[in-house]
Amino acid sequence: MCYNPSINQLEIIVKKGYRDMNKALRSVTHKVDVCVIGGGIGGMFAAISAARTGAKVALMHDRPVLGGNCSSEIRMWISGAGTRVRDLQETGIMEELLLENMYRNPKRNFSIWDSILYEMVRFEDNIELMLNCSCCDAKMDGEHIVSIDGFQLTTYTWHTVEADIFIDCSGDSILAELTGAEFRVGREAKSEFGEEFGLEEADNHTMGMSIMIQARETDHPVSYTPPEWAYTFKTDEEMHDKPHNLYAINTNFYWVELGGMQDSIHDTEEIRDELLKIAFGAWDHIKNWGDHGAENWELEWVSFLPGKRESRRYIGDYILTQHDVENHPHFDDTVAYGGWQIDNHLPGGFAMTGKGMHLQKRRLSEPYGIPYRCLYSKNIDNLMFAGRNISATHIGFSTTRVMGTVGLLGQAAGTAAAIAVKNGMKPREAGQKLIRQIQAQLMEDDCFLPGFRRQIAPLSKEATLSCDYGDCSDLHNGIDRRIWGRDNGYYGKTNKAITYTFEKPTQVNGFRLVVDSDLNREYTEGNPNGLNTSSVLFFPASHNGTTFGFPSCVLKSFRVEVKDAEGNWITAYETDCNHQRLIREKLDVVTTAVRLVPLSTYLSEKKCEDYGSSTAHIFAFEVN
Repeated sequence: MCYNPSINQLEIIVKKGYRDMNKALRSVTHKVDVCVIGGGIGGMFAAISAARTGAKVALMHDRPVLGGNCSSEIRMWISGAGTRVRDLQETGIMEELLLENMYRNPKRNFSIWDSILYEMVRFEDNIELMLNCSCCDAKMDGEHIVSIDGFQLTTYTWHTVEADIFIDCSGDSILAELTGAEFRVGREAKSEFGEEFGLEEADNHTMGMSIMIQARETDHPVSYTPPEWAYTFKTDEEMHDKPHNLYAINTNFYWVELGGMQDSIHDTEEIRDELLKIAFGAWDHIKNWGDHGAENWELEWVSFLPGKRESRRYIGDYILTQHDVENHPHFDDTVAYGGWQIDNHLPGGFAMTGKGMHLQKRRLSEPYGIPYRCLYSKNIDNLMFAGRNISATHIGFSTTRVMGTVGLLGQAAGTAAAIAVKNGMKPREAGQKLIRQIQAQLMEDDCFLPGFRRQIAPLSKEATLSCDYGDCSDLHNGIDRRIWGRDNGYYGKTNKAITYTFEKPTQVNGFRLVVDSDLNREYTEGNPNGLNTSSVLFFPASHNGTTFGFPSCVLKSFRVEVKDAEGNWITAYETDCNHQRLIREKLDVVTTAVRLVPLSTYLSEKKCEDYGSSTAHIFAFEVN
């Protein structure tokens, strides 16, 4: 006989179990400067940037792998401003990650991708990583978070994290529910912000969530028998005329989407079940109902974890709107930018016909700045956030929600949090008093901020800059990328030096170098985005076994030399395997001159084969 308790009895059982677990199970307390909740791209970058800026960090993530929507569990590829607008590929930690993946993962294998994400966090100094750990509770002192509690399923351990600043990158904004932080759900009325795409009356509907499917074309016929519980779509009309061309590689069947008219948090399990019925039913339609050219295709993978687009959005000191993303006003406290289109999935999802209006889109021609005031809570004094939960309207959020932008937001939040803690400030006060320091650190870490120029290192400005070939003056213009029709870089020849000369022997602590990494992916074979191409969910036979390229313009081999007391050039740093855009190394020498020599011959008895270009395209070279 099955026991079927009433709702009240269930409540008692759950609450008693929670108390007993708290008492009986092991517990661990962590004391850190910054605690990040959620290990998607935003949370990863928040934790890494905070740690690199000097903070002790704890990262609590409820899944076994990092990356959120781009992890092997969901497999959405990273899109951002650079996907839609030339010259706007996100840099900083984002480009570091993507270049590492392109270099080490030429087949874009998801297990290797997961390992790279894991490595970036797990082996970063100053980060305590807690995987499989769900944030369950928060201890408050008025409007201040004292600590959070998370339960780690793999170890049956309660983790308590005490921190000065908490950054919620959970997507669903778990700390809003636990702390009383102000938040929004749903779509605004036109009357509130005057947005063109606003509604006549506000509602609580959101964009839906989707699950991905992955299939491959083989060299032989493959049959398919759907599960009995899958939906049957005998005609295109029964499948609501959704696009399902196997050779339209990047369509990714986003329309296997539901949940926009339900509770996008508490109904997730029910929504997932329906999405699976649709996904397996859609593949049944492709294979067994009509001629779709799918005879040799086989289903390889189906996600059982929905990729979520929208739920709660925090309220900060500023709310980003449609006007801001379309008119791109200058914000004095800009810490990130976006450029992905307004991309508003209407809440009907799969139920809406593919022939009708199921997406609301508008391309953006310019990047828009995102102010720091969108990244901290209006009413909880030590709460920040980064990801799809920042302070924005539904329409404003429809462009900030993509992972390229989310990565920039994470790096901005983590950098700001570390600087705030170091100076004994809360997030709001740091924004009011230290915004120039926050922006300077972000630009030093290779984050582009529209409308701002990076300050050149004082030592480099005091020295005399010269080069053996061409004009290298743009190395001091403070813009480290091609943008708005201007290259902003130096095209040098290999074995031709760029030199800093000092009037007297000078202490040099290190150098900073930024090279061209093909931000538009013009010289990268196989994948125009240059990202983790295994996210392409449908592989025709021509893609089987494909390896994807690495940017040919990256400077692979170079040497940094300094003059000794007798005037001889000696090697202070050398490499023949660089695969990154931003290179910073220590030197710790006293010298009268430092020079960078791009190489294409021999180094350390190894042949220096470049990635395909013998030209050194450099955006910055400075000494400090």
